[in-house]
Amino acid sequence: MSPEWLLADGEPVAARLVLSHPEQLARLRRYCPQAAPRAVLAGDPCFDRLLKARPNRERYRRALGVRPGQRLVVLNSTWNAESLFGDGEQPHLLGALLDRLTSELPVDDYRLAAVLHPNIWHGHGPGQVRAWLDRAQRCGLTLIDPTEDWRQALVAADAVIGDFGSVSYYAAAIGVPVLMAAPGADRLDADSPVAEFVRTAPPLDLGRPLAAQLADVIAGHRPHPSLAEQASSAPGRSAALLRRTFYDLIRIPEPDRPAALEPLPLPPYRPARPLIPLLVRTGRQPDGTVLLRRHVDPAAPATGYDSSHLAVHEDTLETHALEIADLVFRDGSPDDPRLGGPARWTAELLRARPHVTLAVFVTGPDSCVLRVRAGQLLDVRTAPHTADPLACASALLGWLADGGSVRKLAADGLWLCSGGQRHRAEVTPLEG
Repeated sequence: MSPEWLLADGEPVAARLVLSHPEQLARLRRYCPQAAPRAVLAGDPCFDRLLKARPNRERYRRALGVRPGQRLVVLNSTWNAESLFGDGEQPHLLGALLDRLTSELPVDDYRLAAVLHPNIWHGHGPGQVRAWLDRAQRCGLTLIDPTEDWRQALVAADAVIGDFGSVSYYAAAIGVPVLMAAPGADRLDADSPVAEFVRTAPPLDLGRPLAAQLADVIAGHRPHPSLAEQASSAPGRSAALLRRTFYDLIRIPEPDRPAALEPLPLPPYRPARPLIPLLVRTGRQPDGTVLLRRHVDPAAPATGYDSSHLAVHEDTLETHALEIADLVFRDGSPDDPRLGGPARWTAELLRARPHVTLAVFVTGPDSCVLRVRAGQLLDVRTAPHTADPLACASALLGWLADGGSVRKLAADGLWLCSGGQRHRAEVTPLEG
């Protein structure tokens, strides 16, 4: 709101300066009084779209492949040197944070997504950004479109790790817990609501376990109504106020139909499928339920599990892991002629890799076909949007490792517990 941004030759450059709250108008009058007569209070269309999208939260979560029991953590960064992403020469903070998150958080307990400011993509180029974040993506991180789908990700989130950019404030204003990883206080007007929010938001402490901090901020979160109140003084009315402003400027009558904002669309389905080897720990409970925990870090601590195995995607970059894998998997269409179908692919895989115990062809979001070393071909299915079919395959391998039989699974089904949720999967023998 300083004169160098708002004035040219001492005159306002804008015919109208749209503000969302009287607090902004007060600051404008203080910092650049020449521009104040051009100001109009018209709410915030971005905030209004977020508010209207909240009833669709579960759909957005399913679009991101968030399973029951999982917590969606969205990381966001604005675009300058003090941001979470850093200066581009060494985006150390985000990189270190992602290494920690992907190593410490169990795969079935957390889902990770990131929203990077469009200027980050423009300034460094998509190839460089993806190269910097390659390992995190192979661990299951999803990069969200920063011009469209970021709002849906905020609505879907259980927690946000962010910086002083507006995305963090929007998240807090719609009631999402925020951990502040890069405050950047010097970049903000000290009198602004965003600066006050940054000063009071719980800080991320890289010296403490991240899972505990996320659990604490989610469990202890209480939305602050003042954040939403400061985001817009006219919630739900920005479309009408903005249209009135525009038509006044061009001096023609407004249409007689109501003004409306386009609803946030349903994003494409983008589930996590780690390409990095997964260490899977399993344990069998007295009732036969297989307890399951999966990590990308083999050093991640875990207790209460009897056995472990290594699950590796066939297209992993860590090709050496395929030589010691217990379970090898891939995703694909059963009709893909390149793979020959699940029956042929699983048979070929076990012939090519005699040390592998289980070959798994993930055929859909809730199903897979697998073949055990003894030769049985099995179809494994869960209720829609419950357990990850690959988790079911690992649970089945844990069941067999503990002396369980395929015949009993085919009769009674497979029970597993992952992400704190108990699920049942149907196991059906197939010919082939």
